[in-house]
Amino acid sequence: MKLALLIVMGIYMAAMVVMGILDYRKTKGFTEYAVAGKRQGTLTVSMTLLATVLGASATIGITDTVYTIGFPGIWWLLFGALGLILQAFLLSERVRSVNADTLPHLAEILVGKAASKLLAGLIVISWIGVIAGQLVAIHSLVAFATGNSSKVLMIIISLIVIFYTALGGQMSVVKTDRLQLVLILLGLVACCIYLYVSTDGATAAAADQVELLNSSYGGMDLFTNFFIIGGVYFLGPDILSRNFLSRDKKTAKRGALCGGLALALVALVIALIGIWARSFLTTADIGDQKVLMAVINVLPKALGLLLCIGLLSAILSSTDTCIVNAATILSRDILGRKRVAVVRAAVIGLGVVSLLVAVLGSGNIISILTGAYSIYTPGVIFPLLIAILAYRKRPIRKGVWLAAVITGGCFGLAGTFLGDWLADIGLPAGVVSHLSLIGMGVSLIMSLFSVKWRDSEA
Repeated sequence: MKLALLIVMGIYMAAMVVMGILDYRKTKGFTEYAVAGKRQGTLTVSMTLLATVLGASATIGITDTVYTIGFPGIWWLLFGALGLILQAFLLSERVRSVNADTLPHLAEILVGKAASKLLAGLIVISWIGVIAGQLVAIHSLVAFATGNSSKVLMIIISLIVIFYTALGGQMSVVKTDRLQLVLILLGLVACCIYLYVSTDGATAAAADQVELLNSSYGGMDLFTNFFIIGGVYFLGPDILSRNFLSRDKKTAKRGALCGGLALALVALVIALIGIWARSFLTTADIGDQKVLMAVINVLPKALGLLLCIGLLSAILSSTDTCIVNAATILSRDILGRKRVAVVRAAVIGLGVVSLLVAVLGSGNIISILTGAYSIYTPGVIFPLLIAILAYRKRPIRKGVWLAAVITGGCFGLAGTFLGDWLADIGLPAGVVSHLSLIGMGVSLIMSLFSVKWRDSEA
């Protein structure tokens, strides 16, 4: 099967390059390249949104998490689904009616240019880690396909992804997402059905392990991840990018709602695969590979190949979206250039930097992504939410609002990268482990103070 997988992967990547070349010739202007012309319908928005969130973390990463801590690992995706549903009812129409191109552009309209620059810098830096997490997943799949952990082929595939993304931009991403989502869902659902139908006692074993909290994942984890993880799905730049490319505000709302409901169902499928592995595979069976790779080994060859292609689709559908969105923000909101050539150069630059982070990093997908989210979420979510709700109703004190973003981001940065040092100088462990959450609370309070609530303050 490994030879067949390598052949199919080669054909797959070649097809992506061909599509990028075709869209390179068709793309006319910044709006087409960066936001797919802002004319996508409900079905396309829902599919591209779901394909975007079903990346390495949602498939390979969550299965590993469920295998390690049990069924509560499903909360990562359930909070994502809840974030999308809340966005649909609270924000989608408001955001789309502003007619922004990017999340920092939205902040510029709501608060001012300084807000745009600040958020753009924070997003680009954070999303290098997000992209790196997807590229690490490519290495996991390549290592399984080739039987060794050499990073050379992973680097080659990553460079191909960067190349075809630079060619076609958001138009290519939207088109490929629809096909990739079908392959993702076919692979995951077929795998789950086979595992539980073919193994005696699998259903009973899974039922015994269904619990929402346990000793490895308690109430505080639930509370923290609701904000840190759910916040990214509620107001993350990749999620909102699907809002920006929808043709109107009703389409944006329906797309977020359908995507959230579908994600909750897919979360159950992925968690059940992880629970099956936890029940029937030993650590010796898994070894140094990811749990889903070990699951593939017990599937029939054809089904295993389908799941591999589904996982490759999941990784690519998230990677190209993250790269083109971060590059658009770098070009439009930091460099101030609305030119396709500049965005393409940014795609290449950010892609290469993220690849270096992936090659030199620890290789833990969830750790990389959680670290990135822990910086973004406390700095951006609540200040941006308050600004959206106050838009055209109450003016904002720009200085206080900017301070809220900076303060929240600094708390997240400290908690992610300076935890050991802060513990060494005497900061309590309970405080150190929740600095991102504390920063989120501080940024909420400060952003509320940034609103001029009384008319006399206006």
